[in-house]
Amino acid sequence: MKILLLGEYSNVHNTLAEGLRALGHKVVVASNGDFWKNYPRDIDLSRQLSFTGRVSFLYRLLKALPKMRGYDIVQLINPMFLELKAAHLFPIYRYLRRHNRRVVLGAFGMDWIWVKVNTTLQPLRYSDFNIGTRQRTNADAIREQQEWIGTDKERLNKMIADDCDAIVAGLYEYLVCYQQDYVTKTTFIPFPIRLPETLPACSFTPPLKLFIGINKTRSEYKGTDVMLRAAERIVNDYPDRVVLQKAISVPFNEYQCMVEGADAILDQLYSYTPSMNPLMAMSKGVICIGGGEPENYEVLDEHELRPIVNVLPEEEDVYQQLKKLVLHPEQIAQLKTDSITYIARHHDHIKVARRYEALYRSLLGTM
Repeated sequence: MKILLLGEYSNVHNTLAEGLRALGHKVVVASNGDFWKNYPRDIDLSRQLSFTGRVSFLYRLLKALPKMRGYDIVQLINPMFLELKAAHLFPIYRYLRRHNRRVVLGAFGMDWIWVKVNTTLQPLRYSDFNIGTRQRTNADAIREQQEWIGTDKERLNKMIADDCDAIVAGLYEYLVCYQQDYVTKTTFIPFPIRLPETLPACSFTPPLKLFIGINKTRSEYKGTDVMLRAAERIVNDYPDRVVLQKAISVPFNEYQCMVEGADAILDQLYSYTPSMNPLMAMSKGVICIGGGEPENYEVLDEHELRPIVNVLPEEEDVYQQLKKLVLHPEQIAQLKTDSITYIARHHDHIKVARRYEALYRSLLGTM
């Protein structure tokens, strides 16, 4: 098959492309590299904020559009698949639809369905927009609601979701939200992770090395601020047994190197499931402290492994879970080993690519 993966979130499309190419498909990734993370891509659609940068982006986009024709599958990372205002994406979507065979929409992150469902129906016990029945009122959540509800972004999302051939949810949470309105169209496929060629030895030598990645513009929204406070408390209470390393908005290659020296990563306080960065860390034998709710294991049909240290969205619970690791270091090596097994079982990029391949073939009628 000839496949175009348009847009990028946290290396999802670049990693999927590697898996699909290994299966013999011709794959092109066109993206902005996910901003400062700078993930690899075949067609560079990054955009600088200056006037010159805007002109350069438009020139490269106009040159790229003719190269986005004739594909069997076009997969969009998000309804906002290019760095343009939503109003400008309607004609580009129609162009892609007209000149390619099938279009797939990714439910991989922030969009209208995610905002609307978690704000109104609240099917999850907690999310980016609610804690139980209480709406979160942090500035980031309010801004996302204002940007997606009753706007061109909402209309674009609805148009694409109604029109596309399939929707793929990469996490349990996104599956639940999209199934509210698009149950027959939405499929769950786990995020793809490329395992290291040489698997690390999963031993543990004190002190416990914690790692936290901080995106300064989204710290409160993702709960990094809460997790950081808990981590700093545990370091203060057990200074000889715990160390903490922080990565603040660093490019992906640097981030990967920093993660490799850690025993555990704190990430995604308001998630039921690990996202791409903690999944990547787990593939290196790093324990994920974050979203590991029962629903995460159920959607994967996993009845044995429980490698994720699940935390509730509150500082004290994060602190107590960290304290258990500090006081019971005998558990750490096994959790690290189980983390690698978990990724190999459910997220290996070749296994995931086969699931995408099956979906794509079903859409094309070539099963």
